This record gives sequence, C-alpha cells and structure tokens, in this order.
Amino acid sequence: MLDVFGCALAAVNGRERVLRRLAASPLAGPVALIAVGKAACAMTEGAHAALGERIAAAFVVTKHGHAEPLPWPVREAGHPLPDEASLKAGAELTDFIAGIPGEHEVLLLLSGGASSLVERLPPGVTLADLQAVTRWLLASGLDIERCNRVRTRLSMLKGGRLAAALAPRRVTCLALSDVPGDAPSTIGSGPVSPEPDETEDRDHELPDFIKKLLRHESAAPPADAPCFMNISYEILATLEDAKCASAERAEALGYRVRVHDAFVSGDAAAAGRKLVEQLLASAPGTLHIWGGETTLRLPDEPGRGGRNQSLALAAALALQGETGVALLAAGTDGTDGPTPDAGALVDGETTARGALAGLDAELSLARADAGGFLESSGDLVHTGPTGTNVMDIMLGLRY
Repeated sequence: MLDVFGCALAAVNGRERVLRRLAASPLAGPVALIAVGKAACAMTEGAHAALGERIAAAFVVTKHGHAEPLPWPVREAGHPLPDEASLKAGAELTDFIAGIPGEHEVLLLLSGGASSLVERLPPGVTLADLQAVTRWLLASGLDIERCNRVRTRLSMLKGGRLAAALAPRRVTCLALSDVPGDAPSTIGSGPVSPEPDETEDRDHELPDFIKKLLRHESAAPPADAPCFMNISYEILATLEDAKCASAERAEALGYRVRVHDAFVSGDAAAAGRKLVEQLLASAPGTLHIWGGETTLRLPDEPGRGGRNQSLALAAALALQGETGVALLAAGTDGTDGPTPDAGALVDGETTARGALAGLDAELSLARADAGGFLESSGDLVHTGPTGTNVMDIMLGLRY
C-alpha cells in the first residue's frame, strides 16, 4: 500500500510536472518567477531545469520546514496558521512585483498552502485578527472552498487582487490543484482569478467577530477587469491523476483494483467508517482507491492529529478484530493538519496495539487526538515534504 501511495506522489510531483510543461512549451524570457505553496521549491526546481538563465529573478515562499536549496532565497512562513513571516512575505512580494520590468513575463507557480503563506491585510485588520479567523475556520468543519472564500475577503492579494498588482505584464500561472472541482478561484484563494459570483449569502454561518472584520473587505477586480486579459492559467496535476497512477501500480502488483469516483468529504470519522463498509464487502485480492478531503470539528483543546489520522482511527475502530484488511489515509503533501505526518496505515489490530500503551481509541478520536493514539500503535505514515499537494488519498486492501 505504501508502494502504491508512493507511485501516486511521483505521478503528481511538482518538479516533474512543471519541467514537462515548460520543456514542451517554454517561455521566451526574460522571466520573473513567483512560487508560493507547499510545493513551491519542487515547482521552482522544474522551472529552473527547463528555463535556466531565462529566469531573471525569483520569489519563492513555502511552509516552515519545506525549504530546499535553490539559486534564489527561499522564504518560509506559517501554515495552516499564518504568522508574522506570512505578512513579511506579502510585503516583500509587493516590492518584488514593483521591481519587475514591464517587458518581463511572469511565471506564477501555485500549490496548496498558498492561502496562508503570503498575505497583505486590508487596513483595520491585524495579524491577530487573521489568526483568530483562521483558527475558527480550521475548527469549523467548513469545506476548503467556503474557508478560502472568507480568507479572500480579508486579503489584499487573494481573489484576483494579485492579478491587478501584476498588470499589465503577461502572466503564466501553473498550478497543482488541492481543491474539489479544481476551481482556479479556490486554489490558493485565487490570487490571479476573479472571485466567483456569490449567489447565496452564507455569512450567517460565521460568528459575529468575523462578520465585523469582513466590513474591512477591499474591492476585488470584477471578472471583466483588464488585469485578467493577460493571465494564462493551467492546472498541471489533480487528485484524479494521483488516483490513476495508484490504479496502474496496484494492477501491476496483481491486485483487482476498484477506483471510486465519489469524492470523499464530510466528517472524517464518518468517512472512515463508510470506507470500511465498502472494504469489508469486497473479495480478497481487491485494492480500493478513494480520494477527497474530509473535515473535522475540533474541541476547545484538541490533541494531536489531522483529518487523515482521524479518518484512519475511525476506520481502525470499525476494523477491530478483522483479519486480512488494511486501510491507508494520507495527505499527498506529506502533512496532515498541523502535524508532520502524512496520515496513517491501520488494520484490525491497531486499536489493540494502542490499548497496550494504555490508550482508548474512542476517547482519543473524540478528543481529536488520533495522532497520539496512532503514534503509540505504530501506524503513522511519515513521508516528509513530497513536492506536491493534490488533497488526500485513501487506499483499502482486502488480502
């Protein structure tokens, strides 16, 4: 299962995807490169391999702990919670853009995490405000599209506002999609894409302190604004690409493969139990492949873990006592929530192994401390930074 997951990651690697795209259709240069996201370094490596000295200058920012050596400085900032480094990166990005000659092409490389890593706030909104909003969103159970819509309204860069700053330069944006539906307006909160029309007023979902902050929202450029006319946008890799690569590898290993089209979403624990039902109903020798992004409602004092670890622990509870079955749930970016672990690989004895350490799986799940339990049971999956981010993969094996 780890082999299959590794092949999925390789298929959507940011370096290889960018290199392949720019080798096939290179930019003439000179090029000013901007890379933001968890896969920013890998994507920049691909651009450098393809364009070489045609890159006149580069601005790269990634998550703390994800930096890699590049010919240019790499900034690190907070994720999932923005920090002072995020605001510093936003100010430095503004200065970088101001220094780009008008005749240079801009290559923008976007990947998951960009919403948190670079920010400029509208007057009247502070970092403490932004962090409070982000904490509420992370614990709310709202999906990524809704969360990013709120973050966009508290930004001077998101929702097409970066496109306005880059105009009238020609911009090629290459992105890895980490959102359902692969909408450019949601990936990285749409820095060079117009905001979608909001046909429904959903501010009623938000607490009063967020509604009050949204009064400071700055105007975003309309969809027909001239700043979008010179934007070329391409999505280089998606969750479906990772699922297809998983299927090819599993078939090569001799398994009967079932790829599930339905996007796995909603409450992580409920999703884990549902996947186990499908897994247990299958014949031996079957490997199931799902993809998606679930959500968590966090208690006031959550423990360690993320959505994939919670999904996996809920699955382990449903698998108790079963033999010949295993389930993996992991983030393709190599992280799960605020943890450095990608997720977990569980089986019918996971809960028993954790109990030997004196832990209760049901209680750990309720406390959002799945990671603490799964560390004790020996079931965490750790990959380190993967150079990509196309949401989450779940694999179920009946052997």
